Amino acid sequence: MSSDKIIIFDTTLRDGEQVPGCKLNTQEKLKLALALESLGVNVIEAGFPISSPGDFESVNEIAKVIKNAVVCGLTRAQQKDIEVAAEALKPAKRKRIHTGIGTSDLHIKYKFNSTREAILERAVQAVTWARNYTDDIEFYAEDAGRSDNEYLARVIEAVIKAGATTVNIPDTTGYCLPHQYGEKIKYLINHVPNIDKAIISCHCHNDLGLASSNSVYGAMNGARQIECTINGLGERAGNTSLEEVVMIIQQHPELGLYTDIKTELLNPVSRLVSETMRMPVQPNKAIVGSNAFAHSSGIHQDGFLKHAANYEIINPDLVGADTSKIVLTARSGRSALAYRFKLLGFEFDRDDVDILYQQFLEVADQKKEVENEDLTQLALQYQQKPASLSSL
Repeated sequence: MSSDKIIIFDTTLRDGEQVPGCKLNTQEKLKLALALESLGVNVIEAGFPISSPGDFESVNEIAKVIKNAVVCGLTRAQQKDIEVAAEALKPAKRKRIHTGIGTSDLHIKYKFNSTREAILERAVQAVTWARNYTDDIEFYAEDAGRSDNEYLARVIEAVIKAGATTVNIPDTTGYCLPHQYGEKIKYLINHVPNIDKAIISCHCHNDLGLASSNSVYGAMNGARQIECTINGLGERAGNTSLEEVVMIIQQHPELGLYTDIKTELLNPVSRLVSETMRMPVQPNKAIVGSNAFAHSSGIHQDGFLKHAANYEIINPDLVGADTSKIVLTARSGRSALAYRFKLLGFEFDRDDVDILYQQFLEVADQKKEVENEDLTQLALQYQQKPASLSSL
């Protein structure tokens, strides 16, 4: 596959903010928008302007300060939504209206009480209205993951003809398996005659834990925009995690893909989002979790200390993380214990470590983690014993 850029569309400030308890005020949104721009995000979905006066203000204020990224506002396929979004985005140097409607038979019947033909007409009408305000229009086919491919292709062809420049193929419920989602993208490329006039975008949810995998499969099959959030925040189980897809692409050059993301800022921005949105990051979260570069098993620790690449495929510095951590537990081995003693300034030979290791295990069996204070106490007590006793 030839080298190609993946546009990173961040929706932390819109879909991510829909997480219960993560509501942001305008100043908080501004702070995060500027951080996202510094990170290298290409498109910032700043909010859903018609949803509330506060969200309108936030989108409007973000539109005033962002200089490099595209500022995007979400709408439904309704004229008033589009007019309000256009007004909120008016100050933006580069602006996008993101409009759309559900295309699965489930949505058509049970959400809209409508027909396929009527939905297709509404989709085209929404794009036509948006064209009055900007040439950068993204159309989302909600629940595309469960939409009939033939009908989905008809809708996508029609909205591109009406002026959509990006077509978003959301796996709204996180239902698809990776190969199914990839095949859906490939089907559109092969069956939509004017698909070359638009960028295909992936917007995947994490209900089955497959959001990042599905997005990468989408890109491998021709999509060139991935919609994601910092820390994977979003509705229900969350969205595609920005840090995950960016590092998957970077760690696999054979894909021939790249992004503009400054990876060394991933952990700092993750922490900023976590603190601002008052949403902790799970310790085992890939790339940005506190345990992402921690080693506690004796076998892993020994292999890591011999050569870091044995158990780390990413250098922590590359993603702005703290240094790799050797965590001492009852599962740790002698090499890790000797390493930690050395960091604390204690040099012990193999025989010393053998003796200290038995004492260490007694402490480790009583605590979840053996801390530096515990090790220092063990080392000092050992050094204070007479030489004849130390060797017993």
